[in-house]
Amino acid sequence: MTTTARTHQPEFLSGDEFSIPTYGVLAQDGSLYEGADEPDLDKAKALRIYHSMIVTRVLDERMLAAQRQGRLSFYMQCTGEEAAVIGSAAALDDDDMIMAQYREQGALAYRGFTFDEFMNQLFGNEMDYGKGRQMPIHYGSRKLHYMTISSPLATQIPQATGYAYGQKLAGEGLCTIVYFGEGAASEGDFHAALNMAAVHEAPVIFFCRNNGYAISTPSVEQFAADGVAPRAFGYRMHVIRVDGNDILAVYRATQRARELAVKDNKPVLIEAMTYRLAAHSSSDDPSGYRSRKEEEVWRDKDPIRRMRSWLEHKGWWDDDQEKSLQERLRAEVLETMKRAEKRPPPPLDSLVTDVYADVTPALQRQLDQLKWHIRRHPEAYPRGARSLDPVLASADNTDDQGGE
Repeated sequence: MTTTARTHQPEFLSGDEFSIPTYGVLAQDGSLYEGADEPDLDKAKALRIYHSMIVTRVLDERMLAAQRQGRLSFYMQCTGEEAAVIGSAAALDDDDMIMAQYREQGALAYRGFTFDEFMNQLFGNEMDYGKGRQMPIHYGSRKLHYMTISSPLATQIPQATGYAYGQKLAGEGLCTIVYFGEGAASEGDFHAALNMAAVHEAPVIFFCRNNGYAISTPSVEQFAADGVAPRAFGYRMHVIRVDGNDILAVYRATQRARELAVKDNKPVLIEAMTYRLAAHSSSDDPSGYRSRKEEEVWRDKDPIRRMRSWLEHKGWWDDDQEKSLQERLRAEVLETMKRAEKRPPPPLDSLVTDVYADVTPALQRQLDQLKWHIRRHPEAYPRGARSLDPVLASADNTDDQGGE
């Protein structure tokens, strides 16, 4: 049903009538913009947020290096987008559901995911919650209400609408936040999800990280409109555009979005304007589609540097604390990585569990054939061969310990 006024001459609208400003609170030097209100953020929570940002940056730097050394098959960094991810996660209730795309490890770090848990997933060892069935960075945590990441682009967006509608029916005052890039917003799933959420008034926050590029395709080649935010008008949805490198603006905008979602059952679209300082993934080389000069402009807008300046203005942080935290986290990352590398892979038998109460004869035959093949070609499957032969695995562990 439409509610427009009548006209008797053909008049066309282009969308230029709508101009969405970018909400900002914190300048790059750590001071507040004139007229901006500082959100209610106490020292303990502010330091928890900052700690999570540093954890994410340190983890990303070390694990990309590990991938380059051949110790890890694949990795994706959050570098440059820490404020958008962690600032929004911090504004939620810890029981709210998070549905991530693949660059939101900072949200997990904020909720308490440990280095050991990150490493177990990255190396797919026996302690990986996903039992080694996913490629690296596909994290998930039931206890932290973080849905396991799925590789296909944008599938999490309509799933978030459905999950949020279930939360509405449950009446427990919770919501779902779903993260995606501006490239994923070009998928049909994005539009289906927003329409369904608006019609059914689902308590869901659609958080778009507009980081400038869909892999190598710049935003200007993805859409002719003024970013992603104006699309909300097509679904009569609340929307805000925010400086994604401004931790205070992201935090306050998401706080308000959560109030709308939970109290009024109104879905909200947030477009966070940020920049992917790293490559799309460890398989990407951004020098082929953007300049060093462009990158340097955004390095000067580093969200971690901006928050640190604010903390120092407040008297909550100093150089000694920064040095101590960096050294401690770097040592912890290296230590946990070594532990994770030494752990054996999940048992081969786990390949055929978790679907049927009892393994079917067909699956058992396939498993037996797989074991036979691995034993016949142990040099091609060293980890699999060790998992089948306890004697070899024991010898390997002894050698590893002696090498330390």
